[in-house]
Amino acid sequence: MSKPIFSPSITDVNLTSASSEAMPQASDDNAPPLVLQYWNIALRWKYVIAGILIVALAVGVLATFIATPQYSSEVQVEITRDQKNPTHAEGIESAQSSQEAEFYQTQYTLLESRSLAERVARQLNLGGNKEFYDAHSLDFAPGDDARARVQAASKILLANIEISPIARSRLVNIRYTSASPELSAKIANAWADNFIQASMDRRFGATQDARAFLERRLLEYTKKLEDAERRAALFAANSGIVVLSSSTDADGNSGIQKTLVSNDLENMSNELAKATADRIAKQAAATEARALASQNQTVGLLRQRRAEANAEYSELLAHYEPGYPAAQALKQKVAALDAAIASEEGRSVRSVRGEYDEAVKREANIRANVEKLKDDIELQNRDSIQYNIYRRDADATRQLYDSLLQRTKEIGVASVAANNIAVVDRANVATSPTSPSLITNLMIALVIGLALALLAVMALEQIDEGLREPADVRRLLELPLLGAIPDQLDDEPLDLLLDPKSNISEAYLSVRTNLAFTTDHGVPRSVVVTSTSPGEGKSTTSFSLALVLARTGKRTLLIDADMRSPSVHGFAGIENEKGLSNLLAGEDNWQAMVQRADLGVERLEFLTAGPTPPSAAELLSSDRMGLLIRDLLEQYDHVVVDAPPLLGLADVPLLSRAVEGSVFVVAAGQVAVRALRGSLSRLHQAHARIFGVVLTKLAPQNSLSGYGYGYGYGHRYGGEPADQTNS
Repeated sequence: MSKPIFSPSITDVNLTSASSEAMPQASDDNAPPLVLQYWNIALRWKYVIAGILIVALAVGVLATFIATPQYSSEVQVEITRDQKNPTHAEGIESAQSSQEAEFYQTQYTLLESRSLAERVARQLNLGGNKEFYDAHSLDFAPGDDARARVQAASKILLANIEISPIARSRLVNIRYTSASPELSAKIANAWADNFIQASMDRRFGATQDARAFLERRLLEYTKKLEDAERRAALFAANSGIVVLSSSTDADGNSGIQKTLVSNDLENMSNELAKATADRIAKQAAATEARALASQNQTVGLLRQRRAEANAEYSELLAHYEPGYPAAQALKQKVAALDAAIASEEGRSVRSVRGEYDEAVKREANIRANVEKLKDDIELQNRDSIQYNIYRRDADATRQLYDSLLQRTKEIGVASVAANNIAVVDRANVATSPTSPSLITNLMIALVIGLALALLAVMALEQIDEGLREPADVRRLLELPLLGAIPDQLDDEPLDLLLDPKSNISEAYLSVRTNLAFTTDHGVPRSVVVTSTSPGEGKSTTSFSLALVLARTGKRTLLIDADMRSPSVHGFAGIENEKGLSNLLAGEDNWQAMVQRADLGVERLEFLTAGPTPPSAAELLSSDRMGLLIRDLLEQYDHVVVDAPPLLGLADVPLLSRAVEGSVFVVAAGQVAVRALRGSLSRLHQAHARIFGVVLTKLAPQNSLSGYGYGYGYGHRYGGEPADQTNS
């Protein structure tokens, strides 16, 4: 059968550890970078990617030339946070609310609202305008329902309007696009005008609603205020409280400062003080008048005569009884003198005494009135508590009434505040179309093409389950990688293999080096080389491995055990008249069947497959193969067996019993992972030892960048191929 051709560049493996039982596995750290893996995937599917991109760009160019030209008109408006308020009256919304961060975002959202679109549609009568529908390449089919026509036109408007705020400014661009430049300018200007009018309508509507609400509340509080004041007045009348003056505190609550009773008490207290002072003065005057009367000359003579008469009376009483006539006469004389003295004194103080008595009487009357007023004021103070309650209720109601009245007036004035939205530049009729743009469409087509190409590559990668990179061996098969052999389409593989300094020879030398770490005695003395299916390069690998072993000074025998489709004799250029099939059939002289080839390698010999037997599996099922291998190892250092593929054949599990282990050959991207795992499962069931995997037919880009990129074969130093091996 024909053999695949390989290229002269490979990648090596990095050994992480040595063991007497297994080949060291390539570390995950040596896997290619993720970017290089993606690059390799792109290179594998480059024709698919290029085809999708070309189709996408062609569609972009075609769409550019067949698309209807579109014209855009733009109007610029300024939106300020602080409303212009010439009246300085506060509106419904506080000044703080307009400074919040979401103010402008709210305005931008309002610019794209459905209600604004419907206002524009109604103003311009777009629902029944055929030109409007033609400008958007839509069928004009007006119905009888005016509301439905406005809604349909508003949807078209919203689909073609673009609101673009200018960063770090209060300016906003309103752009409308259609196939008619005049219509685009007309709609853009109408959009700005209606936005300004809608803003004013919302503010006026809000103030009107608030004013109506406040007026209803004013009516309620007017009645409450009247009731509160009526209760206070009625209680004051029933309680006899006549308020002459009142006071108001800092909170606006009024209180009684002076009533009629308190005023009378105050006046009466003043009169009492005056009466008391007059009485005291009259009393002092009476005392003084009595003292002046005692100093009168007549009174003094009368007092002297009374003293003499009283002395005589006392002398007579010393000798006589009080009834003695002379004594009686003196007693009467003394009494007469006393009456004369009293009469004389009373005549001078009688007038002053009368004034004093009048003062005392007046003081007593006034004091009685004061005491009565005190009782009245005490009763009135108790009534004033309830009266003050009524007054405070009335005052609180009046304050609310005044506040509502003031707020109503302010809102009425605030409704005439200037608008905070102004048009800076109105839209002009466009003179040139804004779309379609060839560059823009090509960029969009390129992006879409790349996205489709990505999806296509991902789908193809999921479908294509073969091993693509050296790192996939460990990840998917859980086996060590012995070597990676790149593909070659031009050179003859035999010429490259016979050149010991060629890259492919160095690649297989690396495989031999890695095999040396799989056992405790170095390279296995007997090994089977197999694959899952034909055409994966197992025969080339067997021949190359035997050739490399012989070059290292080891006597090596290559056995062609693929008796169904032998190929080793073709590589070596020798006859295939007798060989392994004869030995397994009963012949014993294997020395006569071993052949040499004119390859320039002295220690390499061949045992061909021989005639094709009726049943190769029956021949291999006997013990003769094991005995043959044992005899051969007495004469040779290494025996390499080129086995048939595993798929559908029982030869390899039978051959694996006669050798130390097997080398599994996998062609990159050729066999699905499921089939590879199935083949390996058959080897495991036969208890065969698998030394590792040789990855063949590796694409050059995967070889150079995907594995062993630090010191892989095929890298050139100074323009010459590398001639060193990695072991």
